[in-house]
Amino acid sequence: MDKFIVNGLKTLSGTVDIKGSKNEAFQVICASLLTNEKVIIQNIPNILDIKRMLELLKTLGIEVIKINENEYSIKATNINEAYLDSNDFISTAKQIRGSAMLAGPLLTRLKKMKLPKPGGDKIGRRPLNAHFNAFKKLGAEVFIDEKERYVLEANKLKGNYILLDEASVTGTASVIMAAVLAEGISTIYNAACEPYLFQLCNMLNKMGAKIKGIGSNMLIIEGVDKLSGVEHMIMPDIMEIGSFIGLASATKSNLKLNINYPFNDLEKNTQFDFYGNYLEPIKKGFDKIGVNIIVDKDKSHIEIPKQDQNYIDKQIDGTITQIADSPWPGFPPDLISILIVSAINATGTILIKQRMFESRLFFVDTLIEMGGHVILCDPHRVVVTGLNGNAKLKATKIKTPDIRAGLALLIAALSAKGTSVVENIEQIDRGYEDIENRLKKIGADIERVKG
Repeated sequence: MDKFIVNGLKTLSGTVDIKGSKNEAFQVICASLLTNEKVIIQNIPNILDIKRMLELLKTLGIEVIKINENEYSIKATNINEAYLDSNDFISTAKQIRGSAMLAGPLLTRLKKMKLPKPGGDKIGRRPLNAHFNAFKKLGAEVFIDEKERYVLEANKLKGNYILLDEASVTGTASVIMAAVLAEGISTIYNAACEPYLFQLCNMLNKMGAKIKGIGSNMLIIEGVDKLSGVEHMIMPDIMEIGSFIGLASATKSNLKLNINYPFNDLEKNTQFDFYGNYLEPIKKGFDKIGVNIIVDKDKSHIEIPKQDQNYIDKQIDGTITQIADSPWPGFPPDLISILIVSAINATGTILIKQRMFESRLFFVDTLIEMGGHVILCDPHRVVVTGLNGNAKLKATKIKTPDIRAGLALLIAALSAKGTSVVENIEQIDRGYEDIENRLKKIGADIERVKG
């Protein structure tokens, strides 16, 4: 397997182009199956998980045409239902968590859907109850067959009041995609409010859906008979933005993040402020560890200026600062691992809580081995005491466990003294496009070694 050889302690500088959102891409690609007309999606990230998803659509008999590196045309005129029973489909669908979002569109189109337990990051239990209980409310029958696949059947979905078991992002996306073509009105309460869902709902409305309450935790959907084709542009990946903010902070570097997106048109049409609604929850988290983030007046760039030292805030009463992930607009769970590495290279102490997944924090064992002052209190809490600029992390051999922890450990290697070997980098490739060449352009000493 491929690995990275990383020589750390290099000060980085320059501009990084932010790619399209991985999480949004999964949702809008699946939503394209709700119509038999052509859907053109722009700004698709060229990453391993999305490539697998597009290949999965092709093998389902769906027309997928690559227009350019980050733009595809999808036309689901015909869907090969028999392929859902094949070993190839089962094997590929198991590799990507996003395959779970095929359930709503394919159930709507085919009246029956078979889904193996999806794969993805090994960060703890990730049950699909929110999806399946919502499908039952819409009239679907759900059971597990002899091959341990989830089977969903429904001759006709009918709108209903649905209180989601949890504010699950993928669960909310799945039930939205099922409800837009259901008969009658569906009310989805406790809906997730993440930016990707804002984008998904706007895309579906452009296709002819009738969704109200977009951006809130209560969505009201009036079912329609059909949806039409559309052109849609995926938003910049806010997790990439947070990742490069963390990189700049940990390596004491000056970076600019290029946000290539027509925000003015978006805000004019939806009264939505990208920086206020999307960036602010991330900015508030990094504010707590003293990271300075500047948004250009024209909103085309975010700058993280070089800070020789950044200081972790204290509570008003002088006690240790705490930060925890939470559903949007709280601090995103996907950036907790990045925040931990940034805090290691700061001054002060902070308690960081990762509440959603019980296995996500185990990667800190590697940070401890590298010399980080980190205490893993339990599966959900770590205490980080920054190195105060007086010490550096030490290089080591690293095996990446998942996408976000993988990138966090790569950032740790870039801020460490010496040469680190980063293995299992397929995990990073799943979520970050051409990461080593983008890092090289800003001065990182990193090489990919084919294995």
